[in-house]
Amino acid sequence: MTLILLVKKLYQTQQALQWWCCRQSLKMFLEAEKIRDGILQESFTIRRSLELLPGGNLDLSTSKTQELLKRFDNFHQSLVQLSDRLFPVYIQDNFPLAIQHLLETWFTSHSQICFHLDMPKSWRHESVDRSLIILRTLEELLKISLPEVLAQVSIYICLQQQANLGKLVLQITYPDISTLVFYKNLPEREYICKTFRFLTSGKCFCCINNLSLVCYLYW
Repeated sequence: MTLILLVKKLYQTQQALQWWCCRQSLKMFLEAEKIRDGILQESFTIRRSLELLPGGNLDLSTSKTQELLKRFDNFHQSLVQLSDRLFPVYIQDNFPLAIQHLLETWFTSHSQICFHLDMPKSWRHESVDRSLIILRTLEELLKISLPEVLAQVSIYICLQQQANLGKLVLQITYPDISTLVFYKNLPEREYICKTFRFLTSGKCFCCINNLSLVCYLYW
């Protein structure tokens, strides 16, 4: 009986890790597509604009100069955003700020959702690899937990240190019980928790509190 339970647990962990790897591979694929369709196309356009300038004529009109400057600014901003997505800013120096910076894109893309953050001003030294796992876990939990359509959803995120443990709480409050039940029963959430536990040797679990789904991460 013990052997059967062990094999079942190993199989479930394998499923969770496979799911996680597929998600990360998809993320890398989408980033590559953005580079090909965005940054590389923009660099080609800028290069062609420079090639088409009259040879030896540096007396550019104000409008042409402004156009090129705008293209360069957009190109630079795209590179900054790509850099932040691949390796989040502040992650080496200030973990609370890294979380806040990660969530800024969520504030913009989900403006209908009320976000409340409770972050400490200072934090212990956190290894970069563990910090990345925590950020990716938070990101994946948000991705699978937010409704596609506009809804009255509020999110509370709290980072705390308890003795030698780091603790991150993600609380998502839904507008009604049916929405809560739907997102509560998603199997992907358990995949995320299993992967987090495996990769960090920490704890990850979720529970229900009224209309809220609350996820706890300990490491």
